[in-house]
Amino acid sequence: AVVHDLRTPLFSLRGYLQGLATGLADTPEKAERYVRVCREKADALERLVSDLFAYTRTEYLEEVLRPEPVDLGELLRRTVEGLQPQAEAKEVRLWLDTIAGTSTVEGDPLLLMRAVENVLDNAVRHTPTGGEVRVSLQHLDDHLAFSVTDTGPGIAPGDLPHLFTPLYRGESSRNRRTGGAGLGLTIARRLLRAHGGELTAANAPGGGALFTGVLPAHSPTMLTDQDPAASIST
Repeated sequence: AVVHDLRTPLFSLRGYLQGLATGLADTPEKAERYVRVCREKADALERLVSDLFAYTRTEYLEEVLRPEPVDLGELLRRTVEGLQPQAEAKEVRLWLDTIAGTSTVEGDPLLLMRAVENVLDNAVRHTPTGGEVRVSLQHLDDHLAFSVTDTGPGIAPGDLPHLFTPLYRGESSRNRRTGGAGLGLTIARRLLRAHGGELTAANAPGGGALFTGVLPAHSPTMLTDQDPAASIST
């Protein structure tokens, strides 16, 4: 599956570059289109390589976690802000519903942001032009839960049980429709589970997909219980 996902954009990239080199793109408009496609394929390759590297790192999470108090509400805000250009390019509206009061969890801020980014990026990619993605945060007893809801086509019932399976590409899967490698959501779930949390998927009552991430709320005693020697530099 990995070889296939690497070869497909490479094959297209090589073909369009050859077209540019041999003068097949003989008008400015055609040359511009060829260059645009090359950039898209290069971006796809970069995303796949990045996902493969991140997926491999999740095998060693116990060695790389650097826990500290993290404001989950602020992390969601920064993630939404960072994905605004991508959403605007697709004419997709991004909404963030925050909560009042403390929204602190214990975790590695970089890895938690990666998990949230993967879920949000997945939602934006599967939301059609003119749609919207809503991110919300709420307290659940001694946990904090964030949800990402989109107005896309939702998740096929046959795909739901396999959605977090690495490289899953069922005939109706979201990965097959968008050309993804099927690692982003797997990485997100692994990262949240490494923090004592969970990531689940369902179809929203009003249509579209609904992803919910749950993390333990921060306890002041959690840091003192950590062994300072447990962190390993990377």
